[in-house]
Amino acid sequence: MEEDKKDAPGPFAVALQRLARRPYSVAEMRRTLRGKFGEETAVKDAIARLRQLGLLDDRKFSLQFASFLAHHRGFGRERIRRELLLKRVDEQAIDAALAQTFEEVSEQQILERALEKKLRSVHLPLTIPKFYSLCQGLRRLGFRSDDIMKAMRARPELQPKGTTDLHDEL
Repeated sequence: MEEDKKDAPGPFAVALQRLARRPYSVAEMRRTLRGKFGEETAVKDAIARLRQLGLLDDRKFSLQFASFLAHHRGFGRERIRRELLLKRVDEQAIDAALAQTFEEVSEQQILERALEKKLRSVHLPLTIPKFYSLCQGLRRLGFRSDDIMKAMRARPELQPKGTTDLHDEL
């Protein structure tokens, strides 16, 4: 039994294996290692060594993750913020990552792409419930309500059936 413990990889080796699969935030890695090894000083040492080597860096992680979510998943600023908070990233790192990500790509362009994608499965003309459902779907992707309404108003074909001017109601 004791021989098994000697052969088992330590926190640093486990962390390297995990990092080879995907990036982790510092807090995620700490939680993962504590779950496997408990509150050992070896876990703290492994985290410190990974940070020193530059393999765990919340600023780099948040920038890469935010950029991925914006470009490939079509998420808006608020959804990316929520996802990074779930990864237990520091607020300052999140703010910096969001600022840099949305300097590279326009959130309005991402919203337009998301709207186009959603419209592929919607039959026009829209009913009021479908209109609200479409808006809520875009809201869940992390876009602001006022940006969504601007994008929707810019497209006359999205005016719900049976209304003359929906934005007066909203």
